[in-house]
Amino acid sequence: MEGQQPATDFILFHLAFPVTNIPETKQFYHDGLGCDLGRENSQSLILSLYGHQLVAHVTDEPLIPQKSIYPRHFGLVFSQKAAWQSLLERSQHRQLQFYQHLKRRFPDLPLEHHTFFLEDPFHNLLEFKHYRYPEAILGNHEWTQIGDASIPLP
Repeated sequence: MEGQQPATDFILFHLAFPVTNIPETKQFYHDGLGCDLGRENSQSLILSLYGHQLVAHVTDEPLIPQKSIYPRHFGLVFSQKAAWQSLLERSQHRQLQFYQHLKRRFPDLPLEHHTFFLEDPFHNLLEFKHYRYPEAILGNHEWTQIGDASIPLP
């Protein structure tokens, strides 16, 4: 991106998100997804999702399910299809809640990718995807299609 330093191994993404209890959070993220556990107290839990920092914060506010994957979800883009496939199989084996099952978006186009969505016990949506062509991850600016909310092809 223009004006930004190139990414290095020392720059990590951080995301804080709401949960209603720590034990269920650990069950989904640690036992289910395989996140490493970090520091923990009665109100917060730090997790490592493939080396990125997630922080679950307990809230008393009602957590209401979204009507679709938009406007909010988070996740990972895998550079290796085998790693993405491994997480898909782990999610199935651990019987995690799929919000959207595996699908292929934009087949046979430069934007083609495989994706699936999980829903944690607190209605947070997580997307995991792998692009067939790596340049589509942050490039292909001539295309306007983005996710399921894309404008139709010409």
